[in-house]
Amino acid sequence: MLTAERALKCRTFLSVGHDEYWDERAYHSVSALRDAGVNLMFLSGNAVCWVTPFAKSSSGQDNRIITRAAPYGGLARQPELIHRELYTSAGPDEGLLMGAVNVMPVNGGGDWICTNPGHWIFEGTGMKQGDCVRGLVGWEFHGEPAEIPGLEVVAEGGAWQGGTRLQHWTATIYPGPKNNFVFNAATIFWSQAMSSPPGHMLPWSHWNRPHGVDDRVQKITENLLRRALA
Repeated sequence: MLTAERALKCRTFLSVGHDEYWDERAYHSVSALRDAGVNLMFLSGNAVCWVTPFAKSSSGQDNRIITRAAPYGGLARQPELIHRELYTSAGPDEGLLMGAVNVMPVNGGGDWICTNPGHWIFEGTGMKQGDCVRGLVGWEFHGEPAEIPGLEVVAEGGAWQGGTRLQHWTATIYPGPKNNFVFNAATIFWSQAMSSPPGHMLPWSHWNRPHGVDDRVQKITENLLRRALA
């Protein structure tokens, strides 16, 4: 989405799965949606990670070639960013859009652990402090909550890279300027708990895997969508 005009007609923007590569125009377009009152739901991990401009094809067609040009700002701050010498610039801070950033290491696996059970997203789930959805975090995620007024961490915990190295992840939600919200699930695997179509095989990564459909994740998603579409 390189411009915001059409999406401004919507109540909710969804980022799902592994949404890693964003043209900077997309970043500014989605920021404009939030500022206009559209709800944002990042049901994803490793999202808004790399500035990926769209260029013309060899025949002159617009928006046909993408290039990994630079890291977004949160990723650029990570001490372990590889091949740093290849990048001469950085994009805006993805945490100021999503609520958390791409941490390094960015891949691993773990349980999605409830840490704010009184929040409205957990209504009807029965989840208590410390309850978890086994294996839901992976294979990439978000961490380091941004300094945004009203931001709340709703779930957090550890993800193991290669089964041996621990990294911290955080799921967040913060209020937009017009009674809207921005939710960050902080995991690529979120959709694995939503449904299991015929023939689907659950992924396995970093000695971890999601465990399929979970009615608590379905209810959290329902709560978010009902609030967003009300």
